[in-house]
Amino acid sequence: MNLRSLAILISGYLAVLMAGCRSEQSISSYQDSPFEQEYHQPFSLAEHQGANDVRRIAVDSLEQVWVATADGIYKKGAHTDHWTPVDTTGPAYCLSFEAQQRTFVGNWSGLWQIHDQALAPVPGVTGPITQLCQQGGRTYAMGPAGLWKSEANGFVKIQADFPRSVRDLVPDKGQGLWIASDVGLYHWSDNELKHYYTTQELVSGYAKAVAYNDQGQLWVGGLGGVTIRMADRQISTLTPKNGLPSRSVSQVRMAPDSTMWVGTDQGVVRYRTDGSHSLLFSRRWLLDDQVRDIAFDRQGNAWIATAQGVSRIGSQPMTLAQKQDYFYEVLMKRHIRAPWTAGIAHLTVAGDTSTWQPEDDDNDGEFTGNYLAMESFRYAVTKDPLAKERAQKAFRFMKLLGDITETDGFFARAIIPIDWTEMHDKNRTYTPQEIAEEQAKEPRFKPVTERWRPSSDGKWLWKGDTSSDEMCGHMFGYYHYYTLVADKAEKKVVSAQITKIVDHLIRNHYNLVDVDGKPTRWSVWSPESLNRDPEWLPDRNQNSMELLSFLKLAYHTSGDQKYEKEYRRLIEEEGYLQNMSKIGEQNPAWFIYFDVILQAYQYPILLHCEQDPELRAFYEAHLEKWYEKRRADHNPLINFIYNFALNKKEGLQPSISFLKDTPLDLVDWPIDHSQREDITLSRYPSLEEQQVGSLPPASIRSTVRWDVNPWSLKGGDPHREREPVFWLLPYWMGRYLHMIQEPNQ
Repeated sequence: MNLRSLAILISGYLAVLMAGCRSEQSISSYQDSPFEQEYHQPFSLAEHQGANDVRRIAVDSLEQVWVATADGIYKKGAHTDHWTPVDTTGPAYCLSFEAQQRTFVGNWSGLWQIHDQALAPVPGVTGPITQLCQQGGRTYAMGPAGLWKSEANGFVKIQADFPRSVRDLVPDKGQGLWIASDVGLYHWSDNELKHYYTTQELVSGYAKAVAYNDQGQLWVGGLGGVTIRMADRQISTLTPKNGLPSRSVSQVRMAPDSTMWVGTDQGVVRYRTDGSHSLLFSRRWLLDDQVRDIAFDRQGNAWIATAQGVSRIGSQPMTLAQKQDYFYEVLMKRHIRAPWTAGIAHLTVAGDTSTWQPEDDDNDGEFTGNYLAMESFRYAVTKDPLAKERAQKAFRFMKLLGDITETDGFFARAIIPIDWTEMHDKNRTYTPQEIAEEQAKEPRFKPVTERWRPSSDGKWLWKGDTSSDEMCGHMFGYYHYYTLVADKAEKKVVSAQITKIVDHLIRNHYNLVDVDGKPTRWSVWSPESLNRDPEWLPDRNQNSMELLSFLKLAYHTSGDQKYEKEYRRLIEEEGYLQNMSKIGEQNPAWFIYFDVILQAYQYPILLHCEQDPELRAFYEAHLEKWYEKRRADHNPLINFIYNFALNKKEGLQPSISFLKDTPLDLVDWPIDHSQREDITLSRYPSLEEQQVGSLPPASIRSTVRWDVNPWSLKGGDPHREREPVFWLLPYWMGRYLHMIQEPNQ
């Protein structure tokens, strides 16, 4: 590419950018301060499954939690996690507390009272009793056989034509009751019974839950959604258009902070007084998505009855710095394995982090490169000697990936101890038929029979067929370690590692060649393939960008002109810069989200290492145009890489939202949005997989490495815990850029 062509490309980029220029002023700095970090505490009541089939839940004045289950009544003290059986004679349905520390229980046989630890039947009440409430100093009990109220001498039946299919019973603002039933909503007061059931009065006639909000409006939940009413008229409705994940609403309750919690068959939605709403669902937040009942303690914690047990949704004040401390401790405890690999943890019991074991991964090298970058930024911010020491350990591991193959410049994907018997992709053979089948599906398929090889010292097994992802991750980590941590002597070692790899590529026509003498399946950057083999067309633009970045980094760290000469040759004779310019025009059929991150890795190298003003202008314009397409990702790593590369401060608010909203629970709980009614399905931005039409918040996504599409419809594996580098790296980048200020002391 000549300079005139380059100038035309740059001017074209700038024209596009000016047309789409944003006018709003972005906030450039966040002062770290406490926010409410939510967390989930699950409770399994007993081995008998009936105990975990929880129908109702209530918290008494002593902060004891009581539940009515298919097995009977259980309670838990305020300062224990142990559940004590109170009555296990059969199914129970409801609970209510009087001011005199007397507890009423409705079960299959009728109404019972518990006083001074004694359980006694209440005479004259016909079971089953499914609803209880307190109104005007009296207890009301209701079931298919009718409604009773407490008097001085016992319970008295109220004579009226009540519905038998009663689902909820709550006091009104006077002396009456609201009754939700399968045949509509009833209001009873002073022996007068009013009935609401038409579509002008309710979303549907099937009412299951009733509660007041802080404005005195009545929320009626049931099949179809939520109807919001004044006493005599409908005001509005909530359906999936307003954030309900399911039209099957099972419960509505107001929290102490006036947030309305709506339980559904697909989780719980919180409607806040500021008009916002949020969903909690999946095993990350609930033992079962079918919400049965909701109660609150004095601290505002939500206790949720589900079909599989009790879930407590609590929160605690936490700064981002404190969250960093927590995640960093988890990282060191469960995600750094010998010889200093940062990786996932395998859980032998799904979801139980106490059963963790180290596990290999194809991308151990790449994601340890992310960890190396994270420790480099941490050291640059804090000057903590331990950060430098651990960055050095990560670099030495990545260097060992190359040394262990004993092939100059070729490095392994992963290393595991020699005595491991369980690993991914065990060595195997292929029949000619199997090879033919694979090549029919993917012509570039390479049969690799010996993926794992022993090291010459007999200590390790190393994995070959290294991918381009690994190469990008290595160079990303090396660059930041070289720039932010390494002293003069260490820079020479880092440079030698980089140039050894790039020399290998040059010798092998810009392919990464395994010990079998053949290019690995994915690590191909040669002009012969990218420019002249149509099967490599989907990779042409991105791989061209990658190779230019590798050569530029080798020249930047070594000063050896041969790398600059090859860099220029690929631009001028093979059109690699022209190829790179078309990244934004990639055919959507070939788009995968992971490519976005591999592209992001290259920008700091190209922009910080390039000295030619015209080439730098090209890269700046390229990044600006690329970033416009990525703003909607709300990806803090992308945002901070952009800012780091261009010395800007944009995308802070969505980055902080992600850092706050990310759960503390790193178990890769399965997330399945496919049953939600409040989302649309899409084949965008990736055509290969079904996705949701709008970006889910971090709290209800599968746990991530940044190779995961954030719009994914479903994913997750509860037998693994993700390493928290995905969070720690953008956090420390934000700190380094002074976009995140440490908390005030």
